[in-house]
Amino acid sequence: MDFMKMMKQAKQMQEQMGSLQEQITEIEAEGTSGGGLVKVTLNGKGELKSLKIDPSLFKEDDVEILEDLIIAAHTDGRVKIDAGIQEKTQDMMGGLGLPAGMKLPF
Repeated sequence: MDFMKMMKQAKQMQEQMGSLQEQITEIEAEGTSGGGLVKVTLNGKGELKSLKIDPSLFKEDDVEILEDLIIAAHTDGRVKIDAGIQEKTQDMMGGLGLPAGMKLPF
């Protein structure tokens, strides 16, 4: 590979990285737990954007269960966000001819 081609690819990668970072912030995923009793919506940065709790969970003696369900829903959403980011990254990097398995700093 010649040096000019490498420089062109590096510039293209830099431009695409900026675009990817913008796209990542637009990704949203819904995480659920308790059979849909708790739902959270996260953005691509993992920030919690919304929380919905089924009213049937509002019982004084169920507070610990509710807390666990919220954490589980957030984890579910985060897994989905990570998968979406990985997919977008692979799509973007596919045309650059980089070595397989190369990881980017996200």
